[in-house]
Amino acid sequence: MSLPPFTAEGLLPPGDYPLTLDELARSHLVDGTSSGSTTWDSAWRAELVRNLGVMVAQLWHVGLDTIFVDGSFVEAKDHPNDIDGYFVCDRLYVASGLLERDLNALDPHRCWTWDTGQRRWDAGSGKAQLPMWFVYHVELYPPFGQGTGVFDQYGHERVFPSLFRQSRYSAHEKGIVRVVR
Repeated sequence: MSLPPFTAEGLLPPGDYPLTLDELARSHLVDGTSSGSTTWDSAWRAELVRNLGVMVAQLWHVGLDTIFVDGSFVEAKDHPNDIDGYFVCDRLYVASGLLERDLNALDPHRCWTWDTGQRRWDAGSGKAQLPMWFVYHVELYPPFGQGTGVFDQYGHERVFPSLFRQSRYSAHEKGIVRVVR
């Protein structure tokens, strides 16, 4: 499947776009062909997709295959800080700690955690980040059990997965990429 070009607001048009990691790596989200930008950072975006591939392979290994990616990566931003995303899994798998254990058994950096106490400040991004962010510049979440850190105009914290289907800075709906095998 090919991705449509960015909207006038610089967003992926609303919808779910299933792509393999190879298709994602060859898409305009990496090469910038629909961005109109002369400063598009294709090399950095390609590195983010490679890092995403490491983490997605680990999720697939533990039997999780419904994975979505979004954030500024699917927007016309020349140099996104990272890739954000979420995956679908059983709530008990997360709450029991077994998911974190199983993923860290696969990851040489043992960086899978959603414990806010494990966040460290990063001056470049201006916020505290999870260990996975420091290793991969990718943050993937189960869609429950942790805050998103994004608040609506009334001060209520926004929730997954609807958070990823709307621009963080406007009310515009946007699309999301579903990573498929």
